[in-house]
Order: sequence, then structure tokens, then C-alpha cells
Amino acid sequence: MARIVFVGVGDVELTRRVVSDLLLAPSLRGELEIVLHDENPGQLATAEALVHALDAEAGSVATIVTCPSRRRALDGADFVVGHIDVGGFEATLRDFEIPHRYGLRQTIGDTIGIGGIFRGLRTIPVFVELGREMAELCPDAWLLSCSDPMAMTGWAVQEATGFTRFAGVCHAVCDTHAYLADLVGRGLDEVTFLSAGLNHQSFVLRFEAEGRSLYPDLDEVLDADPELRRHVRVELYRRFGYFPTQSSEHAAEYVPWFMRHSEETARLGVRPEEYLRRVGHSLHLYEETRRALSAGRSLLVRWQHQEPAAAALLAMLTGQEKEVYVNVPNHGLIGNLPEGCCVEVPALVDADGVHPRPVGELPIQLVALNRTFLNVVELTVRAVLDGDRRHVHHAAMLDPNTAATLPLPAIEALCDELIEAHRDLLPEGVRPAESRARSRAGSRAGSRP
Repeated sequence: MARIVFVGVGDVELTRRVVSDLLLAPSLRGELEIVLHDENPGQLATAEALVHALDAEAGSVATIVTCPSRRRALDGADFVVGHIDVGGFEATLRDFEIPHRYGLRQTIGDTIGIGGIFRGLRTIPVFVELGREMAELCPDAWLLSCSDPMAMTGWAVQEATGFTRFAGVCHAVCDTHAYLADLVGRGLDEVTFLSAGLNHQSFVLRFEAEGRSLYPDLDEVLDADPELRRHVRVELYRRFGYFPTQSSEHAAEYVPWFMRHSEETARLGVRPEEYLRRVGHSLHLYEETRRALSAGRSLLVRWQHQEPAAAALLAMLTGQEKEVYVNVPNHGLIGNLPEGCCVEVPALVDADGVHPRPVGELPIQLVALNRTFLNVVELTVRAVLDGDRRHVHHAAMLDPNTAATLPLPAIEALCDELIEAHRDLLPEGVRPAESRARSRAGSRAGSRP
């Protein structure tokens, strides 16, 4: 029986999709132990009720366990699916409200940018601790991360723990492939794709059918439809030559050319603070799920395209190999990006695990964009692993959107205000001095702050 541990189940829609895919696999009937862990008792109880309902509807006869203790949950795990949001909605709200007062506009704020930096500062330590616990308690298990910022956590886990069985999984690449195939009137199975880069900043390098590029077909579609051209990802494609795999809302805040210009965000349909609306929708889905459970309504998801985390799990559990896009340490996978950084590439997944596919070198203009992105990623990782608060300021100063909007004194003041606002959610080396003193006092007293 395979023991699959879900660490963080507050996103009921993600849990629902992944678990549905697992329970609907006929060969795994009666062969799954699903272990749920979350530090929020209410979310854990909701996830438990949800998984029991999905299991009953699918007739999968899975063993379902809840574990408030993460170490007990991990002990003997075969697979771990991590979706961790440190600080929840309140922390995210601070990531938007405080920069807004400085005149800094964001859309999603979960990858780079000020929001991504502070989400990274909160999230990296938890993943590093998780990696260390897995190295001790289940060293042969795979950690599949569904958490942002993926490029930061993947790099930090590898460097700080040496735990190598890490793969970040994100739906952006497969969603983009389906979108492009549909735009040119092709079935997804008719098209050959190759995409690579960084999570939330990868590009479609090959888009082909019948031995020829479909990019000219895409150009015809875009030329015929002015509305399709009013998107940031299309704007980037037309200038850099390869289609980005991330949504326009994400892509807009990774570069310096859009967010500070109201006329550009209006022209390209970018909505600042979009992520707060999405969080509101997620909270609504959570309550809808609770009501559906109370009413006994069907919740099993029967979709044609699997959630990437589920696709990877099913390939390893059943031995039926599958191509899945993963985020893993760069050990010769992309030749002109730094060794050890976390890159997004295709992988063959089978019963023996995840086998990333080398893609060679990226076109120079794409790797230049990626290097700019990686400046922020690396400095945030270093801030956490080295305990150096200065690198928080450095990451923000080198962030494209932040640097295009604010002068250096304002960037430094903004970072200090956010550090103060998040305080005890941050690693000790980054916290305000008085928070560090309280932490040391609490440790001496035998309590955890």
C-alpha cells in the first residue's frame, strides 16, 4: 500500500483535483493510504470530510488518516505533496497593502516582486525543515511541491538539505500547450511541444506538427484578432519570439515595462491586485465545498487533463510512464542558466521516479530574462540560508518591477516596513532585532515563538 502524505490542505480545490485523479485509477483500488496534515484544525477537518466523500463516490476503498503531527505523518511516506501558505490571507494582504501605499503595483505577488520576496522569506524555511524531516523519516520518498515561489523553495531545499527527491509541479506549462493548440485549431495530441525556463517564466521553444513550426499559424490568428493581441504574454511573444507559458497577470510583474504605466495596464487588460480577487474566490470555494459536503452533493472531479501532481504520482504508482513538466535543480539541464538553480523542464516519470530531460541552451534573449528573474530568486534564498537581512533589500532593489517604480530609499523603507509587519513569520536572521531577542528568550525557556 502506497502512503501519500498531503502537507497543507487548505486549498480544497487542489486537494480535490489531485485526490480525485488518484482515486479514479482502477489499478489503485484498495492500494492507497492518504495521510492529511495541516496546522489549521478546521482546514484539516474539512479536508478529511472531503477525501472521505471522494473515496466513497469513487469506490476506491482508500485508507484515510489525519495527522496533526507532521513528523508522524511523514514517517514511512512514499510520496509527499506540499502546498504550504505561511501566514495565509492576512500575510498576503500585507504583501499588497503596504507596497500599494508606496505606489508599487502588483498583480499576483507570489513569485518574484515584493510579494514574491516576502512569500519566499516565509515559505523557504518551512520547506527546508520539511526536506530535513523527509531525509530523516522517509529518505526514499518524493516531495512534489505545489507551492509558490517554486524557484526559490526548490533551490533552497537542494542547497540546505541535500535532499534530492524534490520536484515542483505547476499547471502553467500544460495549460499553455492546450491553449496554443486550441488557438491554431489542433488537437493537443497532434502537436509536439518543448518548453523550458523557470517556473512562471518558461517559454515554448518548439510548437510543431507534421514536421513544421506552428508559430506562423499562431501569427495569422493573432494578426486577425486585435483582442488576442491585447495581452502581456502576446506582447512578450511578439518581441522575444517565443510564447511565455505563464499568464499575462503573472508575466506583467516580472519585467519593468508594464505595471508602473497605467496606460499600459489598461491597454493590455492587466488588473492590479488580481491575486486578492483570486484569494477571495478561493475562500468562496472553501465555503462552497463545506456546503456541498453537508448537502451530500457530488464532488469527484472527472477531468480529461490531470493535475500535474496527480499525473506524476500516477506514473510512479502504476509504472505507466508520462511526460510531466517539473521544477528541479539545474544539473546540466539548461546549459546557460546557473548550476543548481531550480529550472522548469520536461521529465519522464515512471515507476523508478522523475527523470528530467536536458534541453540544451535557451535562446540568448530568453536566458537574459531568466537571469534577471533569478537575481531576485537567488538573493531571497541567500537572505534565508545566510540569515542576512541585507539581501532582502538587494533582492527588492534588483527586482524589475520594484526598481522601475521606486527609488532606492523608498525600496529600503518598504522592505523594512514589511519585515516589521511580518515579524515572527520570517526567519530569525531577517527579523527585527527585538523579534530575534524574543525568539532567543523563547528558545531558552523551551517554548517555540
